[in-house]
Amino acid sequence: MIESLLASDEPSIRRRASDDVLRQPFDADLSEEVRSSARVRSLLSERQPDGTIPAHPYAKWRGAHWVLAVLAELGYPRGDTSLTPLREQVLSWLLSEAYTKRWIPKSHGLCRMHASQDANAIWYLLRLGLEDERVERLVERLLDAQWPDGGWNCDSRKSAHISSFEETLIPLRALSLFAQRTGSKAAREAVDNAVEVFLSRRLHRRRSDGHPIAERFLLLAFPRYWHYDFLFGLKSSSRLVSSQTRAVATLSTCLKPSASPMGGSPPRPATTALRRQRAMPRSFRGVGQADDGQTRGSRRTHSPCLRLRIKSTSRDSVMTPELSITTHPAVIRKLPNLLRRHGTDALRAIDRTTGAPAVALRGRVVPKLP
Repeated sequence: MIESLLASDEPSIRRRASDDVLRQPFDADLSEEVRSSARVRSLLSERQPDGTIPAHPYAKWRGAHWVLAVLAELGYPRGDTSLTPLREQVLSWLLSEAYTKRWIPKSHGLCRMHASQDANAIWYLLRLGLEDERVERLVERLLDAQWPDGGWNCDSRKSAHISSFEETLIPLRALSLFAQRTGSKAAREAVDNAVEVFLSRRLHRRRSDGHPIAERFLLLAFPRYWHYDFLFGLKSSSRLVSSQTRAVATLSTCLKPSASPMGGSPPRPATTALRRQRAMPRSFRGVGQADDGQTRGSRRTHSPCLRLRIKSTSRDSVMTPELSITTHPAVIRKLPNLLRRHGTDALRAIDRTTGAPAVALRGRVVPKLP
């Protein structure tokens, strides 16, 4: 499978495989390929002559905030000053008086800010080499807003007193990188407290009964933007030296063989389209809050599924077999075989949107790739 990733036509896939899987030394040539790739050109295609994007920085998914986040995920090279206008758009928004007055004051004794917004900015500015002294202001704001249980939450209700997975993982990743770059003891302490939010719940399960906090935490996606899934949580947690052993133990639990493994004959290898759908009722309301009680409105009897629709490349074939796989953690171990069988298309097909097109980024980034 690694060979297929390294042979991908998409340079960002080769870059991520080289950096994240093989941990190879930095490859400047590969980084430049990412810069000149069609995907990056599409992301930056809406820039005006002054280098800004004519939309609110948080406009989904085309605003400056999201464009910079995806560029960092793709492995865009550091130190490109042409991205400075986008940085200024983001920081002018996050550090504005209006933003500060609305989100920073405490409510019911806790700061209920959208921590993922500040944290994503910290992370991608550090990754892209665009940081300045204002990043430290964002870090200080995050540290001041951390909840007693170690995380963050934007829920304004008085009853909300437990951190949200989706508002905590992004800050954990950002503060971890900041501590690594600066040696900040305060940031490191905040990271050590935040990681407990996830490891104490085995990345996606309630402490009270062991059931999934939200079924959507088992649905994998890229780019993740601000969404949480257990693989994202595992990757972020395992990068911390202090939590590596526990994170690996958690992964072993998640991948424990199932008593009822997926059966049936394998689909034909020629694949041109894969589609993921959520097989759950509309009334399912999986909240991101990592509470220990019953999720309001949830129906645990329904599980989401990963549906692979394999179309044969043969013109003579009229068969379009489908393979539906329940996303119980035990079945996640089947994914490597699927990836090996279907190649890099399987990686690029994972998308959060129900019934979305095969290529995840193409379904989220405007304008559409040629």
